[in-house]
Amino acid sequence: MTDLVLGIESSCDDTAAAVVRHGREILSSVVHTQAAEHAPFGGVVPEIAGRSHLRSILPVIDEALAKAGVRLDQLAGIAVTHRPGLVGSLLVGLSAAKALAFTRGLPLVGVHHIEAHVYAATMEAPGEVSYPCVALVVSGGHTALYRAESPLHMTQLATTLDDAAGEAFDKVAYLLGLPYPGGPSISDLAEQGDESAIPFPRYRAKDGSIGFSFSGLKTAVLYHVRGGDALAPTPPPEAIPRRADVAASFQAAVVENLVRPTLRCARDQGVSQVLVAGGVACNNRLREVLGARGREAGLQVFFPSPAYSTDNAAMIAGLGWQRLAAGARDGWDLDAQPS
Repeated sequence: MTDLVLGIESSCDDTAAAVVRHGREILSSVVHTQAAEHAPFGGVVPEIAGRSHLRSILPVIDEALAKAGVRLDQLAGIAVTHRPGLVGSLLVGLSAAKALAFTRGLPLVGVHHIEAHVYAATMEAPGEVSYPCVALVVSGGHTALYRAESPLHMTQLATTLDDAAGEAFDKVAYLLGLPYPGGPSISDLAEQGDESAIPFPRYRAKDGSIGFSFSGLKTAVLYHVRGGDALAPTPPPEAIPRRADVAASFQAAVVENLVRPTLRCARDQGVSQVLVAGGVACNNRLREVLGARGREAGLQVFFPSPAYSTDNAAMIAGLGWQRLAAGARDGWDLDAQPS
């Protein structure tokens, strides 16, 4: 097989395409974001996302091929996200990938979005990551820990009982009157605040198991801005005192709720490396705290650069190459799976 794979990603609200050589060398990575379209609603609207993908998918693919200087007939195959995600969004990318693969006689491989995020944490560290390792995937839709035996074999060890960390950032940002997406907005405001100002709760499972929960933390922030009265009306954002302290204290609680279970999981699994993936991996405070406490525990912690932490197609093409190299092929009945 040749070394070039085109990746297509459309699982949520970003339309992306990329060309990757040999599973690691990124020749192009194009992402069309829909953030401005969803900002008025404070979150992703599936119908808007699907229609935006329809408008963007072919121009994004054309741009990725042009930037890489690659023709379709030079590709070893096409990799596309087929799960999990918004079903309407997934179908747009999947349909484009099938059409291109069919008309050009190219192999088609479906890629699991979460596994690709984990693989992204290895792409910029060739030869440094050794398996098995523990992976923390933390984004707007997912917060979970995995044991990775190889790029193609992962087992879930723990997940969130309710909300994902990224969703909690979005909801609290909306409460504080900050723009969508919430993660970067809260991170920016938190730099002006005191993270020890407000003792927001840290989740611990009653049975001592490893896991995540963010609904209680969100409720604690809501009650705080209501002055401790659960029945009081929520004040307008400009009337919330010390918003920067609220943002910083909330962010500190989220980070602690992610770091502690991850370090414990790595210890329990007997591994020496941790991969961190997903959009929340862009958070500077998470990078600082998990990196420092990982080193104290004798662990190597790998983060993708921010461009490859959020949704992108380079990770899809990279993991797709691994699947192709292992002999995987998918048929025309490959379908979108929202979960």
